[in-house]
Amino acid sequence: MKRTFVTGLAIGLAVATAVAAAAITYERYDTKTLKRTIKRDAVLCGVNQSLPGFSAPDAQGNWSGFDVDFCRAVAAAIFDDPKKVKFVGLDANERFKELQSRKIDILARNTTWSMSRESNLALYFPAVSYYDGQSFMIPKSRNIDSALELNDSKVCVQDGTTTVLNASDYFRANNIKYTEVKFPKLDDVLKAYNSGQCDTFTADASQLYALRLTLTKPDDHVILPDVISKEPLAPVVRQRDDDWMMIVKWTLYAMVNAEELGITSKNIDEALKSKKPDVMRLVGTEGAYGEDLGLSKDWAARIIRHVGNYGEVYERNVGDGSQLKIPRGLNQTWSNGGIQYAPPIR
Repeated sequence: MKRTFVTGLAIGLAVATAVAAAAITYERYDTKTLKRTIKRDAVLCGVNQSLPGFSAPDAQGNWSGFDVDFCRAVAAAIFDDPKKVKFVGLDANERFKELQSRKIDILARNTTWSMSRESNLALYFPAVSYYDGQSFMIPKSRNIDSALELNDSKVCVQDGTTTVLNASDYFRANNIKYTEVKFPKLDDVLKAYNSGQCDTFTADASQLYALRLTLTKPDDHVILPDVISKEPLAPVVRQRDDDWMMIVKWTLYAMVNAEELGITSKNIDEALKSKKPDVMRLVGTEGAYGEDLGLSKDWAARIIRHVGNYGEVYERNVGDGSQLKIPRGLNQTWSNGGIQYAPPIR
């Protein structure tokens, strides 16, 4: 009987220790980002340092781009001021580490949502901001129309990204011989391709459109139509900080819903007078949806007024209003033939 009691006590202590350890782990990861952001009076946003159309600073240090505008939208929702953002330029190899160590609040850096990144890195990808896919850029002089003709190519690729495995899978599946030329930094990959060290550059199609603008002779290069992977690009936050994750997620959904409803930065004041239920819930004249997020009633109206709806952000940064002129394609709203789809605010 005594032995049984001791054994039971030992098991009980082991369980209690495990529970306590789990609680400690939870507290360590429960970052309370919204409270810290408000106290700091700024959102810390990790971005690409040199990707025109998505995130890049000008000569005066002023940032612009699709991902930059998303971070400004989060700041607008919280502070009613899109300028309350501090941008942190990050390389691909350091982006997750900086987020995990709380050096940034959001990672908005053309990052692909994958299962292993969520499960192994304790991160969340709240919603897809841009549907992309991996492709190839080559010199026009090669006279190639399809990736299936890339046999014996020297392929430049950035190490530490999903493009490495995607390229390997594609060439292996299609029995295509190639030489992989890897570099840890994107600038080095671009320099190698621009100097002729490799005759093919593979990356997400959106990235290729942006980087082509920086080449010595952009018009001498073509992006092949082949798309060899699914690359759902999304903002990233830490796990176990659900309040913050909800704000980041619904910031994007508010922008998509606004486009569906025809609400823009130019007509937001008229929208505030609307008696249509869907519009009223979005702009905050009905319901307490903002308060449920820890924000003000007009949180979504702030986003639209200062930054615009999803379509406005897309067009001025990467669409027809930009140098990139990337077709909307899958990034059209579902009602216009794309797959951008936001849950309703109700």
